[in-house]
Amino acid sequence: MKICIYGVGAVGGYIGARLAHAGNEINAVAKGATLKALQRYGLRLLSNNETFSVKINVVESPDELGIQDLVVIAVKATAMATIAKQIAPLIGPDTVVMTAMNGVPWWFFNGFGGEYSGTRLHSVDPDGKIAAAIPADNIVGSVVHGSFSLIEPGYVKHVFGNTLIIGEPDGTVSERITAIEKLFTQAGIDMVISGNIQQDIWFKLWGNMTMNPISAITGATCDKILDDPLVNKFCLSVMSEAAQIGKIIGCPVSQSGEERMAVTRKLGAFKTSMLQDVEAARPVELDALVSAVREIGQKIGMETPNVDTLLGIARLHASLRGLYP
Repeated sequence: MKICIYGVGAVGGYIGARLAHAGNEINAVAKGATLKALQRYGLRLLSNNETFSVKINVVESPDELGIQDLVVIAVKATAMATIAKQIAPLIGPDTVVMTAMNGVPWWFFNGFGGEYSGTRLHSVDPDGKIAAAIPADNIVGSVVHGSFSLIEPGYVKHVFGNTLIIGEPDGTVSERITAIEKLFTQAGIDMVISGNIQQDIWFKLWGNMTMNPISAITGATCDKILDDPLVNKFCLSVMSEAAQIGKIIGCPVSQSGEERMAVTRKLGAFKTSMLQDVEAARPVELDALVSAVREIGQKIGMETPNVDTLLGIARLHASLRGLYP
């Protein structure tokens, strides 16, 4: 198979390293310091106190690779508009494009959502250019359950977790889904095939859509957020609204907010990805994590005062720092 990792950060680097270590030839699109590091040292992964390095073919432009069998997009949602302009050379009629991203993706209502099926989300694809660049029939969804970080460009640290949930947007168990499961399982990744990948996306979103922006605004780690009873109560109110939306669109949440908070507390003094982005002066993923939830609420006619408040304050905070358009 011709496999391309588009976005060799923490998550993309982990997936790419596992696949390459299992004997697959891996292509990658990268730039800047990441491109130089991958060319010089290969793709490095620290896992279980051991580091290994794998050679991959890394290029700066998709034009240099041509059509791929599998493209794994593992970038921040804020980068998708740029990628949409460049990705065309990688995609043929049978190319599988698997997204490994946080938040609500642009394709969320592809073949899903009952009366809302086909709904375009302006918050994550304002002008429809992402959907136009990546044909709906080529897309497979995924949810990553694990913690990964970058020691330096091209050098990934596996912290904990090793599960990847995959699924077709319409819920079918297709040949390509079972082929991906086999490929990734052979690479040592724990695979789960989902009959409702949107529900899995929503569940992960429901669990982190409060901690991320609140930590970004306050600079607090998750334990400090949970320890403040007023902030904790506000988080639960936001989660309640998101759970109600999920139930209406076909993504019911099985846990209570309190149960989810208990899971988060086990992570200890955890610094969220959005807080890390603010500290590094990188654009924040507010639209995929919060704006999309508000937009879906509006489309189903549900008021979301707590989500609105969270989005407004987080958006203002990021805008003043040049991290949100």
